Amino acid sequence: MKKCFLAICCIMAMPVLLHAQQISPTPDQIKKITPEWTGERFPDGRPKVPDALLERLEKISVEEAWGYLRNKGYHNQFENDWITIQDDRVMTGRALTAQFMPLRPDVNDVVKEIGKEEDRVQSGGTNSWPIDELQEKDIYVADSYGKIVDGTLIGDNLGNAIYAKSQRGVIFYGSVRDMAGLSEIDGFNGWIKGHDPSYIQQMMLTTINYPIRIGRASVVPGDAVLANKYGVIFIPSHLLADLVINSEFVMLRDKFGIQRLKEGKYSPGEIDSRWSETIVQDFLQWINTQTDLPMSRQELDEFLKERNW
Repeated sequence: MKKCFLAICCIMAMPVLLHAQQISPTPDQIKKITPEWTGERFPDGRPKVPDALLERLEKISVEEAWGYLRNKGYHNQFENDWITIQDDRVMTGRALTAQFMPLRPDVNDVVKEIGKEEDRVQSGGTNSWPIDELQEKDIYVADSYGKIVDGTLIGDNLGNAIYAKSQRGVIFYGSVRDMAGLSEIDGFNGWIKGHDPSYIQQMMLTTINYPIRIGRASVVPGDAVLANKYGVIFIPSHLLADLVINSEFVMLRDKFGIQRLKEGKYSPGEIDSRWSETIVQDFLQWINTQTDLPMSRQELDEFLKERNW
């Protein structure tokens, strides 16, 4: 029992020791927490999912993405009840994560000292450090434990800096200030839990690009992000390509089913259950008439080879 207790204590202490040594994990450490991704990576080690897939992801519904992930055993990838800066826009990108905690002076001093050793900018607050690491199409995802008053991670100045580097926006489990100024940044968007005119106080940055919690969702650096007015989905990088084509196929199937129901060709029961061979063949013929497929015809043909109707 004593050995077991000591082992548990060591395991619990490991993240603290790691954080005391570095603000961000090394590229090799990020590779170890994203081992199933086999494609291109950023210099910091994060998976770099293809731009083309991020563009296609914009048209996927939250329900389709959520359903796919649940079927794969990923039940904790969605968070809703957001305030959005631009309600009518969809945002996709790659997650760059940061964690903030209530201020503890001794730990904050250590963080600042590590920042000096890592050549991080010393003027201003540490809340600018994650912004310095953003790449194009990154989404700055931060857990600031839902703090609203005195918890504003950015205002319009940092918002402009974020957009200049990423051409995207933010997802904060916390708040921002200067909503009017942020809303005027063309192309910028944000999913936040609140806003307040106060400045950030009694908070400290602890990590950049470690796994974090956003509400009920777990987020790993390099996750693909789908954010719209209905919520935010965080998609493991290695599942993105399969999620996109599966979701696109469901969209085609639904489009066909709705059309045939309106025509009265099939009953709701026939469409909502496992399709008969007659319906399958009708669907395949219908596919040939579509000129706006979301995927290439080659991709669709390959997908259909493995399709279990």
